[in-house]
Amino acid sequence: MVALVFPALPTVTLAVTGRPERFPVRRIFCVGRNYAEHAREMGADPEAEPPFFFTKPADAVVESGSRIPYPPATANLHHEGELVVAIGKSGAMVAESDAEAMIWGHAAGNDLTRRDLQAEAKATRRPWDMAKGFDKSAVVGAIRPGPLPDAALRCTVNGAPRQEARLSDMIWTPAAIISALSRMVSLSPGDLIFTGTPAGVGPLNRGDTCKVEIDGLQSATVTIA
Repeated sequence: MVALVFPALPTVTLAVTGRPERFPVRRIFCVGRNYAEHAREMGADPEAEPPFFFTKPADAVVESGSRIPYPPATANLHHEGELVVAIGKSGAMVAESDAEAMIWGHAAGNDLTRRDLQAEAKATRRPWDMAKGFDKSAVVGAIRPGPLPDAALRCTVNGAPRQEARLSDMIWTPAAIISALSRMVSLSPGDLIFTGTPAGVGPLNRGDTCKVEIDGLQSATVTIA
């Protein structure tokens, strides 16, 4: 065995609906502006851009039901309810017609965002990393294996509705997202893809409970402690 200078951290894993095994998380990719109304509310033209991607570290994962601290370095934390696709096969340069076969399962997710840091990064043409990839910024519910038909996505804060859309409202389908992403990086089992958020993103404050629900999936619920 190879000697390590200090013990390796354990692999991040997520619960799987109806099974005792857990899903090991390798990498997290996120799609920007995949719902037309959200693109418009962020000041972008949804017809003008191909899909673009940013990342979060695997250890940003927060399981549903967790309590997390309000993150440092922001005064404007936002929720972004999303469908998360879990990859179960390796692939690069994948045709859109073959991309569905790479999906192992689906989950509800919340792409927590330091909106003030993101706005500053946009204004200065700098990377979004610290706006998106901070600690405990990827809330994910249990992964349900298998396909997922068109479904409603809802996000509530303290029970009040904030976001609502259907998955079919996406500009790029999960298959199109996987195909586009696989032309930039080689995908592998354990990768997660956040597929974008609909309109209605907004602030979270200390004490708030945010729940993202997608029909047929466990909710992704988090409380800001």
